[in-house]
Amino acid sequence: MQKIKAFQPTNFELECTTVWSFPKRGSWATHNAKYRGNWAPEVARNLILRYSKEGDLLLDPMIGGGTTAIECKLLNRNLIGCDINENAIELTKGALNFESAYNPKIEIFKNDARNLSFINGESIDFILTHPPYANIIKYSDNISGDLSHIKDLDKFCDEIEIIAKEFYRVLKKDKYCAILIGDTRRNKIYQPLAYKVMERFLKVGFLLKEDIIKHQHNCKATGFWKKRSQEYNFLLIMHEHIFVFYKY
Repeated sequence: MQKIKAFQPTNFELECTTVWSFPKRGSWATHNAKYRGNWAPEVARNLILRYSKEGDLLLDPMIGGGTTAIECKLLNRNLIGCDINENAIELTKGALNFESAYNPKIEIFKNDARNLSFINGESIDFILTHPPYANIIKYSDNISGDLSHIKDLDKFCDEIEIIAKEFYRVLKKDKYCAILIGDTRRNKIYQPLAYKVMERFLKVGFLLKEDIIKHQHNCKATGFWKKRSQEYNFLLIMHEHIFVFYKY
């Protein structure tokens, strides 16, 4: 077991507005930013504290680098964590190798988020996840079914809808589901991918509880991209959406 100097963040305050900004990414416990595109621990912690309680069963079927799993171990939430990428599974298991004041049940294994048949209907207390943004970042070279290889945005949203249906099935009534998703550009035209994804969640029956704007601090308008922005007259995308959905 790793002995961690700081198990919990210092000066942490629960967010209370629809704009979240974390200039300095947290690094308590085993958190790190090595897994490209993983969400900040501040995001996971805020969602977990606001929409679940100790002892609840949470689901993150696209676990990535393990941020959600670390926070569940620190905050005493049980978790089912999956990913289609074996590398993500190994990283997450390694990240959980630390001592904690709690010992919740955390299961981590390989699985496709589009098929949650191993989970009973209406058995999950809270779902939170950070899916890829179509093919902006590719997380594997040749994994069949990897969403990060889908270039066509409509096709990507079709697959997300399958996932949304599974989320709706396994989530308990009167509970919440949160996702972090961003937008992109294609042929110089802004593509509101986040809202396209939101529409698919609404289509399967979810209600929109919150639309939170998250500031992206790792997208600095300097150097090459600043010059490109000025030369070709486009703005750099420096925000993402955290949608919190409600199952009535």
